[in-house]
Amino acid sequence: MRLRYLETKDAPYMLEWMHDPEINKNFRFNANAQTIETVQKFTESAQSDNNNKHFAIVNDGDEYQGTVSLKNIDLDNLKAEYAICLRKCAQGNGTSKFATEAILNYGFYEINLNRIYLNVLSENIRANRFYQKFGFVFEGETMEDIIIGEKKKNLKWYRILKNEYLGRVYAVNPNTQKSDMPLS
Repeated sequence: MRLRYLETKDAPYMLEWMHDPEINKNFRFNANAQTIETVQKFTESAQSDNNNKHFAIVNDGDEYQGTVSLKNIDLDNLKAEYAICLRKCAQGNGTSKFATEAILNYGFYEINLNRIYLNVLSENIRANRFYQKFGFVFEGETMEDIIIGEKKKNLKWYRILKNEYLGRVYAVNPNTQKSDMPLS
């Protein structure tokens, strides 16, 4: 697996997860309204977007498995928001762990962030477990924060600071060098 910039050839695979009801039930935007044209435009504009970095997660055959992103990059305050979404075929096989590790390395080492944060629906148990297991720190829950399909939903907020991430990386392998990390 590796990360690379999004390409227009990824659009049909992106639509696959966007139009999957099991996956898009956790989205705040109407993913079903996306078309091949809107997704292709997104992949083209993503490469020149300095405030958001979106990467394709690809397998060894360069087939798109999902997208991992740092959004709302704030270089004045050294922070950004993390996001990830995978195709169903890429779930449960370590893809999320690999991509999260790679995007955190990119954020902390390549663009020198200090804080990476995320929010997730409180009811998305699988995602909440993953973030906690990975080492993101729960910061709080905002009640009735967003509305999805006329229902008020709560969000859980997590963060990981650079020093917390380094502590996690070195706890797993004390001999880790920066050059050993899976940078994209």
